Amino acid sequence: MEQLRKDIKEVAARPERKADTIEVQHLLVAHKGAGIGGVTRSMDEAEKLTAELYAQIKGGADFDALVKENTDDAHPGIYGMTMSGSGDRGRNVYPRKGMVAAFGDVGWRLDVGEVGVAPYHDRNSPYGWHIIKRLK
Repeated sequence: MEQLRKDIKEVAARPERKADTIEVQHLLVAHKGAGIGGVTRSMDEAEKLTAELYAQIKGGADFDALVKENTDDAHPGIYGMTMSGSGDRGRNVYPRKGMVAAFGDVGWRLDVGEVGVAPYHDRNSPYGWHIIKRLK
């Protein structure tokens, strides 16, 4: 978990990338009490699982396959986010302010193809840990 926590801090310290719209795929690791039905793992178990999955991804594992097998959200978990306008729900593009704050905070700090993690936070990431890959 040490590497996970170190990488979270490193990404959070970066400036945001200049882009009006981005596309990300995420793997949600929730815990009991985070508002996701059927999840029974503790907060500590969720953080440990996030660290394990993140290490696999950093080691070259197929991100989409891990999302499909492990997410507590719906696969494929791909969302567009835009800084301007109201988005386009038909194309699965949402205004940044309409998404969980940490989701955009990490997404805009990643380069295309890079993976980062939004840690659980009761206000900024209330559903759990989001392992995020920037696609566009």
